[in-house]
Amino acid sequence: MADTLHWNNTALLREVEHSSGTPVSACLQCHKCSTGCPIGPETDYLSSQVMRLIHLGAEDELLRSRAIWLCASCEACTTRCPMGIDIAAVMDTLRMMAVERKAALPDSRGEKFNRSFLDSVRRHGRVFELGMLTAYKLRSGDLLADVDKVPQMLAKGRISLLPNRSGSAKQVRQVFRRATEEDEKQ
Repeated sequence: MADTLHWNNTALLREVEHSSGTPVSACLQCHKCSTGCPIGPETDYLSSQVMRLIHLGAEDELLRSRAIWLCASCEACTTRCPMGIDIAAVMDTLRMMAVERKAALPDSRGEKFNRSFLDSVRRHGRVFELGMLTAYKLRSGDLLADVDKVPQMLAKGRISLLPNRSGSAKQVRQVFRRATEEDEKQ
C-alpha cells in the first residue's frame, strides 16, 4: 500500500471534511468505530483504517476499496466515536467520490447492492427488501446464496412479499429526478 500513496494528505482530508461536513482530522485512532461495525469482518479496511488512510492521502486505495461499498450506514461507528465524527457520512462521501472519479473497484458486489437499494427506494419511497434482494441477486448472478433464509425471514416478519409504499414516494422520486438532472448538468 505504501508505494501507491499520494502523500497529498491535506487535499484529500480537506475535501472529505468539506463534502461530509465532519471533522475527520479529529480522529484519535481509538478504534471504537471499528469494534462496533457489523460488516467489519467482511471489509478490506476497518472504519478506523479508512480514517487513517484519509489522513495519509491514500485516495486510490480508499476509492477502490470494498469497505466504502459494503458500509451499511447503520451509524454504529458514528455513535461510538468520542470525537463526534460522522463516519457514516464519510463513507457516503467516499462512495460519491468513487462514482464521480470512476474509480475501478476490485469487487462490484457492493456497488450492485447499492444500486439495487437506491432503485428500490426510488421506486417505492422506501426500501422493499424482497424486491431489493431479488434485484441484487439478478445483478450479481449469485441467485441461490442465502435463499434458504428467505422463508425464515418471511415467517418472522423481517421481509414481506409486497412492498409497503411510503406516503412520500412521489417526493422521493422527485429527489432522485433532481439528482439525475444535476448529474447530467455536470
